[in-house]
Amino acid sequence: MNKKDYYEVLGVSKSATQDEIKSAFRKLAKKYHPDVSKEENAADKFKEAQEAYAVLSDEQKRQQYDQFGHSAFSNNGAGGFDFSGMDFSDIFSDIFGSGFGFNFGGGRGSSNRAKKGRDIAMQMELTFDEAINGVKKTIKVDVSENCSECSGKGGHGETTCSTCHGSGQVTAEQRTLFGSFMTRTTCSTCNGKGVTYSDTCKKCRGSGKVKKNKEIEIKIPAGIDSGNQLRIAGKGEAGSNGGPNGDIYIEFYVQKHPLFIRDDNDIYIELPITIAEAVLGCKKDVPTLNGKVKLTIPSGTMTNDKHRLKGKGVQDVDGYGKGDMYVIIKVITPTKLTKEQKKLFEQLSKTDLEEGSEFSKIKKYL
Repeated sequence: MNKKDYYEVLGVSKSATQDEIKSAFRKLAKKYHPDVSKEENAADKFKEAQEAYAVLSDEQKRQQYDQFGHSAFSNNGAGGFDFSGMDFSDIFSDIFGSGFGFNFGGGRGSSNRAKKGRDIAMQMELTFDEAINGVKKTIKVDVSENCSECSGKGGHGETTCSTCHGSGQVTAEQRTLFGSFMTRTTCSTCNGKGVTYSDTCKKCRGSGKVKKNKEIEIKIPAGIDSGNQLRIAGKGEAGSNGGPNGDIYIEFYVQKHPLFIRDDNDIYIELPITIAEAVLGCKKDVPTLNGKVKLTIPSGTMTNDKHRLKGKGVQDVDGYGKGDMYVIIKVITPTKLTKEQKKLFEQLSKTDLEEGSEFSKIKKYL
């Protein structure tokens, strides 16, 4: 009987990534698994999807299939493909839970696999200056470490589990109308480890882990901003079965500055000047992140005029240069005047200054 193209079975293109192939099979397995599906020919469709995934998820088998088609596996017995050695436990545990799985002759229990330790997430508040310039901080964290007494095993006198014979899982045959299937569950004797111990470790009480409070010095780079995260690799919870430690992720909140306003790597500051300074022009000292600079204000300056100070902003956190600083002019109207100042303004008001487009726009409609 002619077989259906494996890519067509899974509903993916020939250029599909491994993640796309796995996702497609997961959907089909959930839809057609004989124990949950009531669709006609569900068992056949399920087996067909399994076979397609078993080939396409293996780069070497996929290459053979792309080159020779189904004939590449024509000598593998009934059905055309040998499932021996395939481990579908991660797929089926996602769909049906960790207690359900299939055994086609290979694979060990997932509890025996090396697992990365749990990551730790924390938050940290920084002052504006600390974020701009960078700083060293010491953090305190409670983490689980592998027990030094038993090397993280949880006991002494290790022997192979007599129930699962070291696999970490036990299998049972389940007969249905669609045929026989092998269900696989975690061994209750060794809790999936594959080994048992004659003596439980007293220090960790069999868990293999002990809690420890640690002080870790971290270097926060210049330019960090609110919402940024810093990863401290390998300082999280201890891994299992020789797996690596987890990481620490620190999310930052930066306090506001009373004068400067930050926008990414740029800095903004409002500079108040008097009406006279705006009309006649002046020179003003302007504070920056690194000392003061003298800024020339041209005559005829208006409120919200913007002056750019190149490279006077924040150092990019990834080291890609610095931002700029922008000085926003605010012309201040005096609210309290001396008699002499009032007379000067009265004299000035008698002079016709209503020239230019801004005045003409209003006069046009009066």
